[in-house]
Amino acid sequence: MNTLSLITKVQIERAAAFPAKFADNPIRAASLDTIQRRNAILDAVFYDVDAMTEEETSDLAFWLAREGAVILVPPSGADRLKVFLTAEDFLKGAPSVAALAIAGVGSSALGAAAFARNVADAIGGPVAAVVSGYGIADVLTEALGGFFWFGALNSVRHAFEPLDAMTKMFSRSEHASKNNSWTRTSKDTETVIALLQDKRFSPGLLVGHSKGNLVLSEALYALVQEQPKVAERVSERSRIVTISAKIGMPSIFQHVIDVVGEWDWFGALNSRPDIRADLVVPHAWHSTNSNFPMGMGIDVPQFLARAMTMFESEAPPARTARLSLILDAPQRAAAALRKSSTSDRT
Repeated sequence: MNTLSLITKVQIERAAAFPAKFADNPIRAASLDTIQRRNAILDAVFYDVDAMTEEETSDLAFWLAREGAVILVPPSGADRLKVFLTAEDFLKGAPSVAALAIAGVGSSALGAAAFARNVADAIGGPVAAVVSGYGIADVLTEALGGFFWFGALNSVRHAFEPLDAMTKMFSRSEHASKNNSWTRTSKDTETVIALLQDKRFSPGLLVGHSKGNLVLSEALYALVQEQPKVAERVSERSRIVTISAKIGMPSIFQHVIDVVGEWDWFGALNSRPDIRADLVVPHAWHSTNSNFPMGMGIDVPQFLARAMTMFESEAPPARTARLSLILDAPQRAAAALRKSSTSDRT
């Protein structure tokens, strides 16, 4: 199934689902529908959507997989993927996965699954993908230049998240949910935290792309702040690969490899200036779609395999983090605010 057909199918699925979404929450549906439709187009630009089958695309319609959902993505040609709306639903089945993958750039479920499929093909095992998605907080941040211009300081989106929570109060399905609390941590970040802190979930590889790297960073900082013993356990087993944005991780996470495109100015705006790139992809920019015109996309399976080889070496690359206390201040602040908010609710 070609890229154009996939995007067309996703748009048809979303149009069919709109009446149900509007009946459930008219304010949220009307506010975000245009953004969500645009994201399906962005998915084709930034992710290898051709890796997904027609049947899988149907499973990934927006009304089935929203922000914070978890998708179990097997390698190409293996079992059919499965969608879980919450981390708790995913953990009930306790599926064994080899990696956790988090896409970015306002990706929909299609982009998240396509990115995870590339990771699954690289390591030859199933991958859990967290849908990053878009909430009103993200829309307002982008309107101010958020993810594109604030670079490492793009955690400013948390300032708008009370508005996100307020719109969910109008939802029939979510009105009684505990997630309607005035949280200051994004739902995608909360999902990553819920997965990593659970002993049933123990992937050895954590992979992010673009904003997905920030989501992972905030989740790890939250664990260090709230559950240091859990964070230590996760750090001992974890190997982290960031793609298209060099984001700071807590100091106990030493096994980190940063992959960037040679021409990726977009990712450079969202990167820590004091972190050097470990792998530079020649002539590539922000896309992970290797079929991108002029070969400007990053071949995720190829460079992920190279990163895994670097991890296996006797001397894995060491991160330089001279400015971490300053440049990681947004992640630290978000973790502290989340801890305070959690304490107030208990």
